[in-house]
Amino acid sequence: MVSAVSVCKSFGNVEILHGIDLEVMPGEVACLVGPSGSGKTTFLRCINHLEKISSGRLAVNGALVGYRERDGRLYEMKDRDVCRQRSALGMVFQSFNLFQHLTVLENIIEAPVRVLKEPKEVVVVRARELLARVDLSSKEDSYPRQLSGGQQQRVAIARALAMRPQLMLFDEPTSALDPELVGEVLAVMLDLARTGMTMVVVTHEMGFAREVADSVVFMDAGKVVEVGTPEQVLEHPQHERTRAFLSKVI
Repeated sequence: MVSAVSVCKSFGNVEILHGIDLEVMPGEVACLVGPSGSGKTTFLRCINHLEKISSGRLAVNGALVGYRERDGRLYEMKDRDVCRQRSALGMVFQSFNLFQHLTVLENIIEAPVRVLKEPKEVVVVRARELLARVDLSSKEDSYPRQLSGGQQQRVAIARALAMRPQLMLFDEPTSALDPELVGEVLAVMLDLARTGMTMVVVTHEMGFAREVADSVVFMDAGKVVEVGTPEQVLEHPQHERTRAFLSKVI
């Protein structure tokens, strides 16, 4: 589902990603872990072309992200084509990013109706099913300011799922939450993983990674240091840098 080959990303003269090679298979949950500043979020944003890679190749479901290849050269897509491609990828951010002037239900139906041009009545039915799935059926007429952080993040997940994405991207979805609210968001993500949704998750929640991930990717200084099953990486890391990091967080 995700294929990264020698992906580099620079901001000016500062190189953030140094040749990332990674594959995520359909139905797999891949958790990206590592210290702050290691490039995890930047790589996640490259997957849906919120950041443009500087070199290398990055593909989702067999299609290059943000580029077309012709005669062995890459040409950047037009913005409208990038947006169309991005609509097949769901992303959940740290800070929820809900529309504050819209109700919960309106937040969820906005993109399918406006972007995908789906009939509103069909989308509303799907939105209510998703709200039930994240245990927020009673909040459809509420505004984001009336919800807790955990509830807002669950709405954000439902909103992303309303687009029926091929792939879900999560950028530290619990980092902005009070500790007692983390569990309710992780429970929704666990349920989503069990349905077979392909997910790439940037997280500091090692317990979640151990329970849910098919693969754990340890990154440091813009490089993939170690990849393996949760048991391999979290219980029996092979690289000294991985061991040093885990000794401080587990």
